[in-house]
Amino acid sequence: MKPLIVLFVMLMLASTANAQQQSIVNSPHNLSASGPGAVRASSEQEICIFCHTPHNAAPVQPLWNRNAPASNYRVYSSNALQAVPGQPTGSSKLCLSCHDGTIALGSVLSRSQPISMAGGITTLAPGASNLGTDLSDDHPISFKYDSALAQKNLKLKDPALLPLDIRLDAQRELQCTSCHNVHDNQFGKFLVKDNSHSQLCNSCHNNGVTTIVSHSECSSCHQQHSAPSGPFLLKQAKVSDTCLSCHNSSVAGAGDIASDMNRFSKHDTASPVNLVDPFPNNVGCSDCHAPHTMTSTVASAPIIPGRFGKINGVNAAGAPVVTAQYEYEVCFKCHAEKSAVQPTISRQIVQNNLRLSFSPTAVSFHPVEASGRNTNVPSLRPGLSTASIIYCNDCHNSDTGRKAGGAGPDGVHGSSNKPLLVARYDTLDNTPESETAYALCYKCHDRNSILANQSFSRHKEHVVDDHATCSTCHDSHGISSAQGTMMNNSHLINFDNTVVQRDPISQKMEYLSTGAGHGQCYLSCHGVAHSPKQY
Repeated sequence: MKPLIVLFVMLMLASTANAQQQSIVNSPHNLSASGPGAVRASSEQEICIFCHTPHNAAPVQPLWNRNAPASNYRVYSSNALQAVPGQPTGSSKLCLSCHDGTIALGSVLSRSQPISMAGGITTLAPGASNLGTDLSDDHPISFKYDSALAQKNLKLKDPALLPLDIRLDAQRELQCTSCHNVHDNQFGKFLVKDNSHSQLCNSCHNNGVTTIVSHSECSSCHQQHSAPSGPFLLKQAKVSDTCLSCHNSSVAGAGDIASDMNRFSKHDTASPVNLVDPFPNNVGCSDCHAPHTMTSTVASAPIIPGRFGKINGVNAAGAPVVTAQYEYEVCFKCHAEKSAVQPTISRQIVQNNLRLSFSPTAVSFHPVEASGRNTNVPSLRPGLSTASIIYCNDCHNSDTGRKAGGAGPDGVHGSSNKPLLVARYDTLDNTPESETAYALCYKCHDRNSILANQSFSRHKEHVVDDHATCSTCHDSHGISSAQGTMMNNSHLINFDNTVVQRDPISQKMEYLSTGAGHGQCYLSCHGVAHSPKQY
């Protein structure tokens, strides 16, 4: 029996030792003329020869029949890995002798001339099979996967817990062969085990638990080789593009968030990242959502709902937290110290750090972190009280979502109302009062009560007769304790200084509280001097 045939028989016997395994003969790795794939030899009948030879083999086990591939690859790099993959080693380098496209498939050491391939093919076509020499967009290989790494990166399981199917090499490095069995294609893509429900991925990765079915399948979003996103290994170039490939009305139950992202006001995920500014205006879906741990759990303000997942945040004290407990902690990542977005209204007191505006120590605030200070708010609609706490997304939300009375998905993705408001909130001076002009305010505050002057004796005069907007006097977020006082800034008083000017006599622009339901203003508005005006 010829030596090569002996080798072939031995490989066949090894591959059939397990009754569940499938032979290489019926797989795409059979590059002989009898192979079932599109890539095969013109006339060569031997199967194993493309990788192995009993004579004149390279000094590499197992009886390697190919030259060594390139020695200078661009390797995977990511801060999340906490390991430093080196140049490919061991079995990974053997795989790359075909899969990096630098050596012809038919170029073997045991033949003086390359084996001719059908159709004039010399190398694998670029794509998932031909990785090229840039491995930065492929799952990392040739790095030491040990307990020390697992302790540094808690999203990796301890390798002592790996199933027997997944093998590290003698140096405890993860290689191509940790996931692929080149002789057995029973699970497709030569995987060492079935990856249904991400069984293979979850053997190493510990990303948490999600109850969102499509999020539990790694392959829904991730691509292990030649990923358009580079080190994120995502199917699209950006996180948001990957998410919107499902959240665009094409998948039942996923919601048409893509339409919201095209509205007049939106969280911008399209602009290029400004590398000078670490907190540019554009954000990605993963800044607010942790897709691997998202659930459908509902919650009450201020507790973070399950749709955020176990995402990081900034707490009320300004300290980073690994897992946010409250919705506002996610918002504070951009809208507190980082001040990523500038105010849309020019205020007498300028404060862009919403953490300070919403603080329970603030002079006056909408109840996002805690119940408000004022215990007498007669305009509150049924279901609300002075003890109520609200979410940021009660005001900032899609104008077609459920919170807006529509059927679309909720969330701060996009709205026709600027700045990303769930309902209309006109701020242009001389706006006629109507139920629609101040629909946002009237979601919580009863319009009849406001116009009946139950909260303030001159509400109707200001908003109906004088066409002063709610925003002319009130700052909807709050006034921090470092900038305002209970005497001047209770009831969210912080004048719009494009409408309100100083009193020409006293040169003041201020509100003075003189008791429950009473006060006086020093200012000039709509050409009328208040020097002061008593209420």
